[in-house]
Amino acid sequence: MSEDLDLIRGTLDLFILKTLTWGPMHGLAILRWIEQVTESRLQVEEGALYPALHRMEQKGWLDGEWGVTDANRRAKFYRLTARGRKHFEARLTIWERYTQAAAMVLSAQGASA
Repeated sequence: MSEDLDLIRGTLDLFILKTLTWGPMHGLAILRWIEQVTESRLQVEEGALYPALHRMEQKGWLDGEWGVTDANRRAKFYRLTARGRKHFEARLTIWERYTQAAAMVLSAQGASA
């Protein structure tokens, strides 16, 4: 059974930044990598991906450069900047604290007053 999982605000940026820690990629490759590692549990829409990439490029977290894909198509390749890597590491720390706290709440056995 396949269920749609909505991305919590800000997580798409975190996932894109993580993807680019492996090296430069074009948009479709980023999308496919996220789908592959999540075994298609997360499906990123192009309508969400490209505005996020452009926003992160404007913030200086990514640099984009036009190139040619393995399929011989013209595409913009994005790479993580030093500023983007620093932002990713800070957000990852916050994400880890958040998910640990969420796990504590969701696994709690009862409420005490």
